[in-house]
Amino acid sequence: MPQFADPRNAQPRADNFSVGITIFIIGLGKKTLLADTLAPYANALFAAPGEPTLLVAWGGVLAYAFQLYFDFSGYSDMAIGLSRMFGVHLPLNFNSPYKSRNIVEFWRRWHMTLSRFLRDYLYIPLGGNRHGAARAKVNLMVTMLLGGLWHGASWNFVLWGGLHGAYLVLAHVWQVLKARLGWQGGSRAGAFVAWALTFIAVAYAWVFFRAADLPSALRIVAGMSGQYGVALPDAIGARLGGLHEALASLGIKWTLGGATQFIETWCWVAVAALVAFWAPNTQQIMHRFEPALDHDGTAAPARLAWLPAPRQALATGMLAVFCLLALSRPSEFLYFQF
Repeated sequence: MPQFADPRNAQPRADNFSVGITIFIIGLGKKTLLADTLAPYANALFAAPGEPTLLVAWGGVLAYAFQLYFDFSGYSDMAIGLSRMFGVHLPLNFNSPYKSRNIVEFWRRWHMTLSRFLRDYLYIPLGGNRHGAARAKVNLMVTMLLGGLWHGASWNFVLWGGLHGAYLVLAHVWQVLKARLGWQGGSRAGAFVAWALTFIAVAYAWVFFRAADLPSALRIVAGMSGQYGVALPDAIGARLGGLHEALASLGIKWTLGGATQFIETWCWVAVAALVAFWAPNTQQIMHRFEPALDHDGTAAPARLAWLPAPRQALATGMLAVFCLLALSRPSEFLYFQF
């Protein structure tokens, strides 16, 4: 808040404007080019889940997981960028949460301002970890249940908060167990397994966050778990030659229609995954210019780091043009219900 009283921020500055508008455009790109493109593929599953087969269920759930991330991360970037244009630094709200290797790290990277709010105004007033390990786990579970209820008056949100509370309790128990066993871990295989388990757990929880009601959520979870089998569109199987029969012998079913929807869903999920898992995030790209209050200084590769130079200006301008062209499509505002 003292930034608003700083007389230097009463005067416009070119560096603040150029940094701020670049962050804003990156956020707008996340929203219009990725989140809004993924939305129809997520909606196709959650609007009428039926009994989704394995790949259909996972395709829709992953589309929603990336839609939610790029939508919310994009809005946060736009707020940070707009404020920076006026010389005000806001705190970060996302720090590549889908790269997390445990659920504790996920909540340090996802919706960081809400995480701090829940810690400071719920967890600590409840007693935090000041009254023993068992009480701390109860406080953690209560905090996450209330955090879920904060999103909306629905049992689905309570279940989502309860799942994350259970995840966090299990993560803390696991850390204690590792310490007692003297197991340090650190191998690449172990890191990959830790990341995969974390992401899968988060994806399962998103089903309850997004589904219209509990029966729909349970059907989607059943599909993700393979209870309705595995199926591929027959139009894809017709182009596989002898592999078609081999896959059928493994129990894969073939369905009429839906090939275009299936292929588009997984192609966009793959694009979103590449950006979320391997691309540097906004603050890493802008690391040379203090993009936010609590930026940790992590840098993108030099060739991807932003500079006030003609090449970067051209790239930012082209991204802005693509965003403006995409604004002609209907855009869903995910947070009206919270």
